[in-house]
Amino acid sequence: MSRVLTTNRLSETHHAARMARLSRAVEAAGIGSLLVTNPKDVGYLTGFLGGDSYLLVPAGYGESKSAISVLVSDFRYKEELEPIENAGLARVHIRSRSMAEALVEVLGSERVGVQAEHMTIAEKAAIGRKLGAGGIKRLAGTVGLVSRLRIVKDEHEVGLIRKAAKIQQAALEAVLPTIKPGQTELEIAARLEAEMKTRGSSEPGFQTIVAAGANGSLPHHRPSSKKISANKPVLIDWGAVFKGYHSDMTRTFTLGKWPTKLREIYLIVLEAQQAAAAALAPGKMTEAIDGVARKIITRHGYAEFFGHGLGHGLGLNGHEDPRLTNMLAPQRLEAGMVVTIEPGIYLPGVGGVRIEDDYVITENGADNLCSMSKALEWAVL
Repeated sequence: MSRVLTTNRLSETHHAARMARLSRAVEAAGIGSLLVTNPKDVGYLTGFLGGDSYLLVPAGYGESKSAISVLVSDFRYKEELEPIENAGLARVHIRSRSMAEALVEVLGSERVGVQAEHMTIAEKAAIGRKLGAGGIKRLAGTVGLVSRLRIVKDEHEVGLIRKAAKIQQAALEAVLPTIKPGQTELEIAARLEAEMKTRGSSEPGFQTIVAAGANGSLPHHRPSSKKISANKPVLIDWGAVFKGYHSDMTRTFTLGKWPTKLREIYLIVLEAQQAAAAALAPGKMTEAIDGVARKIITRHGYAEFFGHGLGHGLGLNGHEDPRLTNMLAPQRLEAGMVVTIEPGIYLPGVGGVRIEDDYVITENGADNLCSMSKALEWAVL
């Protein structure tokens, strides 16, 4: 019992500290409070991931008894939210009418920031109307106040991502011996998702990709009734979710002998993946890391067949900042960021190879949160 209580107190401390950091950003933005409507952001700040709930975080959170956050939800989650209120993280307001009407009951008279990157124009207008004359002018659009906090993970978050990666690897290891020619992409995807759930994943991180043969040239192929064949490749991109946190990996296999062209590009992609991972370090720019892998693939003559970014951040979302790409403004890497490194080469009519692992940036470089082999010989089923 004491171990459970210790874990809960640790979680409460994390969430209280996050709300305090956000409240300072709210104050710096010149607004009285921030209405957090993105469910993943609500989860980040409170631990509640049930959805359909808004969190009002005031400037000066925790500085007085009145400076407390308010979590607006409904009857479905009342019991689930009681520990949050009991811990003093937020006051829970169970609404009996529409969300817009409930917000009128909890919003003060000061300017309120809203998440412009998440709230729709129609929803903002509806809340403004309920606030009465001049209500819409009290709602100030903000961007990135919470996402800037989420981009650097604490040790607790990294541990959850590491656990998700462990779950997904164990699931694939259970499925690999069962893969045989004649099975469909959908069959394999279904077994893999089931194995992840039995090991503690609440859901797949995304629609599991199983791409047989030439379908591997489609980076985000959706599993179909296509059957896998002997001496042909199969690309598997899968992810687990543990306590809200995502992991994401890709491996490419062959059922029997490697086709000559696929063997060639496998070794190129592996070289690019390992070189880019080795270059990860705080202070490095995301575009530069992308460039490490891209230069290797270009040198081998396959530049036109690697058309997506090298990687992306991981956390409560499967894709979040930072983005390791040459297509967006570069970002500077910091210790605590978690990113994927996933170069690929995609040949229409032939197939594709992508290899992906998850890395946490450390003070001196980066640690791989995945341990599954990437060797060419290992990838023969």
